[in-house]
Amino acid sequence: MPASVEHDIVIHGASGFTGRLVAEYLVQAYGEADAPRWAMSGRDIAKLARVRDEIGAPAATPLIRADADDSASLAALAASARIVISTVGPYQLHGSALVAACAAAGTHYLDLCGEPVWMRHMIDTHEATAQSTGARILFSCGFDSIPFDLGVVMLQQAAERRFGRPATRVKGRVTKMQGSASGGTVASMHATMAAAAKSLDVVRLLKDPFALTPGFAGVPQPSGLIPEYDRDAGVWAVPFIMAPINTKNVHRTNALLGHPWGKDFVYDEMLFTTLGEAAKAAAEALASINPFGGGKAPKPGEGPSRAEREAGFYEILFSGATDDGQIVKLVVTGDRDPGYGSTSRIIAETARCLLRDVPEGPGGIFTPGAALGTKLVERLEARAGLNFREVAGV
Repeated sequence: MPASVEHDIVIHGASGFTGRLVAEYLVQAYGEADAPRWAMSGRDIAKLARVRDEIGAPAATPLIRADADDSASLAALAASARIVISTVGPYQLHGSALVAACAAAGTHYLDLCGEPVWMRHMIDTHEATAQSTGARILFSCGFDSIPFDLGVVMLQQAAERRFGRPATRVKGRVTKMQGSASGGTVASMHATMAAAAKSLDVVRLLKDPFALTPGFAGVPQPSGLIPEYDRDAGVWAVPFIMAPINTKNVHRTNALLGHPWGKDFVYDEMLFTTLGEAAKAAAEALASINPFGGGKAPKPGEGPSRAEREAGFYEILFSGATDDGQIVKLVVTGDRDPGYGSTSRIIAETARCLLRDVPEGPGGIFTPGAALGTKLVERLEARAGLNFREVAGV
């Protein structure tokens, strides 16, 4: 990290819908006495100024022009900050140069990426540089994949406390959810599917549950693509659209931690529904990622109203089994729309956690679960409306 920097946190893409929410959260959640030295960046200073005024940020809040097509502006941005939060997706189209700039400068970097092929390319390209400069690069710092990544971390801690061993088989099941994917998430899925149509290497990485663990391939994993009946819950489980990125991040956390859950660890995610909803849910999931379809999915920069964001919620049930059949369960809940309201608070508090709650450590490309662990759980429970609760009596 640069020895002397102007800003603790820079929100890149702050004039976009999600970037604006992150900036607004910082304004509302932290008074001037506790506020980090933060700034807003993007391509258009005039738009940034309008957002600054509309969200009630101090007039002195720094505004930085930085553009994905201007490498010098990105280098200057990285050099000015301790942490850069990037909300500019699709990252495979607009994000590579900023990751390179942060890795080279030793600047910590967080984003909301759900694009595993691009993430693997960034790992292969910039891991060594980040390790040498001390930059900590954390992808997927929103609804995908922090509630899932940290949910498994906390479930495994509960298994160790109760049984003295980890769960070698864990199921993540989204039991309740109200809200929608962000326009940026949908655009990222479109870009990924379009890339897959042109490259078998992209398809291979998308299908590989260990795509984010270079040099390691574990045991076969469930596909998550076939609906199944859960007898304990009495409902059907159908494919969950974010599972392809979440599962890869969970396996990367296990690998980064030295495989404490075993090299034979098995994990999958699905969505609980009723039999009548199963076909509809699967069809909608497929339609939403069709890069050639029309539809009314939100576009980047669009999103729900404040009332809709605050009315949203989600609940995820994690069920783990040890190698001798002991069962442990944990529930993760969030009190806002997952794609916007919860995500904006999660990434802001992840940056604060990296800034204040954990000591400086070695650089590299990490998952939040591996880099921040229980410190981030404590902060998300205290400030971001999440709850991680072991289910009693199981």
